[in-house]
Amino acid sequence: MNFVGDSPTTTDILGPFYRPGAPMRANLIPADSKGIPMNLNGTIFNETGEKPLNNALIEIWQCDENEHYDNSSDDYSFRGAVKTESNGEYAFKTIVPVPYKANPNNEDSWRPAHIHMRVSVANQQDLITQIYFKGDPYIEKDNWASAPGAVNRILSIDKDAGGESAVRFDVVMSKEYPLDSEVYHKITGLYSMEDKSNIEFIQNDDLLFLKRNGHLLEGLRYVGNNTFEGGTGNPKVTFELLEKDATKAVVNFYGKIINGEKFLKYRE
Repeated sequence: MNFVGDSPTTTDILGPFYRPGAPMRANLIPADSKGIPMNLNGTIFNETGEKPLNNALIEIWQCDENEHYDNSSDDYSFRGAVKTESNGEYAFKTIVPVPYKANPNNEDSWRPAHIHMRVSVANQQDLITQIYFKGDPYIEKDNWASAPGAVNRILSIDKDAGGESAVRFDVVMSKEYPLDSEVYHKITGLYSMEDKSNIEFIQNDDLLFLKRNGHLLEGLRYVGNNTFEGGTGNPKVTFELLEKDATKAVVNFYGKIINGEKFLKYRE
């Protein structure tokens, strides 16, 4: 699929398996993999959909052919990153992803096959998204793949000139919506929530990472008025800046409102 236009590529959830620091490499396939090789490539454009972007960092991650994510090893299996040159193009060699059960004990928790992607480049809003694949039987039951905003990210797997599986995914970025660094300093830290959980907010480039009870859940983008949103509009967090560096957070987790107050801030 070749998607070029003036509509930015839609966002998706970060998911719980993002690992910062993936190695810079285009080939993600381990030597012992029995998955079906697949070439993923495309072009990163600015918000107009016309200008290719130089020096954009593209990170991708996915499960292996056995439905497992590498969340801890030094191999960073099926995780990698590349940077674009002046033509804005990127390319990865990976495998055709497979569906997996998010909860091994729940038959209703199947997620369709997908690849996670994060794109970061100066003067554009960081993008967190996922791509899915046509014909996957689990798409229609998945809250994120079946969302209207995902329609242009459900792609065909074709064959390239060498006979290998190939997918093209062009990305249109969004204009960066900057937030003052002093505000980031005031809102980052650890919060005690009224449901007895702890939520940590960490600045990562122009995203705000949300960790709940130590687990990374989402990368939030700034949408104005001290408010951040996740990839599909959830969760949504609004901060209230009080006197003496006190800060409150109102977190909307898919309709459930949880209030909290920062009790640990980071040193300058």
